[in-house]
Amino acid sequence: MPAETRTAVDKALDLVEAVARADRPPRLTDLAEEVGLHRATAYRVLVDLVRRGWVLRAGDRYLPGTAVLRLSSSAARNSLGAIARPVLDRLSERTGMMVNLQVPEADRSRVIDVVRPDRLAMISRLMGEALPVHRFAGPLALVAALEPADRAPYLRTAEADGHPLDGPDGLLADVERTARTGFAVEYGRNEQPVASLGRAVVTRPGAPVCAVTLVGLGAEIDENRLCLLQELLREATDELGRILSGPGSPAPSSPSTAVPTASAPPSIDAARAASESPTAGEHRAGGLHVTDPTESATATPSPAPAPSPSPEGQS
Repeated sequence: MPAETRTAVDKALDLVEAVARADRPPRLTDLAEEVGLHRATAYRVLVDLVRRGWVLRAGDRYLPGTAVLRLSSSAARNSLGAIARPVLDRLSERTGMMVNLQVPEADRSRVIDVVRPDRLAMISRLMGEALPVHRFAGPLALVAALEPADRAPYLRTAEADGHPLDGPDGLLADVERTARTGFAVEYGRNEQPVASLGRAVVTRPGAPVCAVTLVGLGAEIDENRLCLLQELLREATDELGRILSGPGSPAPSSPSTAVPTASAPPSIDAARAASESPTAGEHRAGGLHVTDPTESATATPSPAPAPSPSPEGQS
């Protein structure tokens, strides 16, 4: 960054970052040279950083301060990955499929967390990798949620890789379809016989925060089971959106759809059974199978009339 455009905040952040990435504690001269500041200017900024705890001075060398360490610990606890992990775990358990979390970058999306069941160990996790829009459902869901003017960098990446933009099989048609339905689906574009289903988490129109993607074998994301998988994915992304938006956000409604699932994993069969065949004392609530304690208490008839038990004593 040219010196004339650097603010006091720029200089302070440059020095904090230089201290944090140094292989060994640097001296004042080293820091001033690395960030392109006069030695006297760097010293004045470092004095304030030491005072505020962002940098620690040890003799003539500088180390990351306690404020940086506290921030790092807090960021680890409150990061998107940490917040989303329980949602990903539940979705993987309910579907029996691999689930990943992706965030948008300049012209791709990056995988920042993955939950992979043992049965899908043959499928690559792609943890930490940047994924192009024309080969994966996650970035496709993110790009479709962007404003049209913001999609260009992602489309250029696909075009440079030789993927067609126009026509019924072109990327623009995929983006439009995904924007219309809210779901991105791909079959074997990156790896056969792997398929994926993605949906963006959007807390503000045109600015997706992340995408959640289900990944499995192509036969597991067929027409018979796609509706149920979409329902479960919608519930998960809506839940994550509410968490990221803070308390008080309205809960979106997710209609329950029962579909034939003859070849589904047991967890999906259980979800189908819950949606199709509630037993006595059970009802549907928010797409989940819930037991009503007052009804279950009267499910087994008694020979003689008895007072109805209080709900507080039921499990």
